[in-house]
Amino acid sequence: MGLKRRQRVEPEFSLAAMIDVIFLLLMFFMLTSKFVTPNALNLQLPSSSSTTMASPALAVSIDQNGDYYLDDKKTTEANLEKALLAKIGAGGKTPENTTITVVAERTVPIEDVVFVLDIANKLKLKTILATDPKPSGE
Repeated sequence: MGLKRRQRVEPEFSLAAMIDVIFLLLMFFMLTSKFVTPNALNLQLPSSSSTTMASPALAVSIDQNGDYYLDDKKTTEANLEKALLAKIGAGGKTPENTTITVVAERTVPIEDVVFVLDIANKLKLKTILATDPKPSGE
């Protein structure tokens, strides 16, 4: 009698489909995640194409020698905060309603500008950073 034996079917598991799914998930997460940036500051001095001029109540200027000027009067770094408070009090305004402009030359270290902005933040002053106009060719 010629009975055929049943061939046993071996279960196979193909990894190709699972690898495709994992690859697609990897691509999805890579494209949707935010890239981590280092805590380094890549600062460039600002320039502006705006043609409007602000008229602030106060102006703090810093020259290339590191000298501070409050409304064209020279002051020291230690007395800048007191001088700002005295100027605001003399004008009869509250610090929240006062705007100051920070004018710094191109060669001034950024630490000096941050020092003035830090004082303005502590006093709750609004600040404007003065910029150079952009050349017309840019």
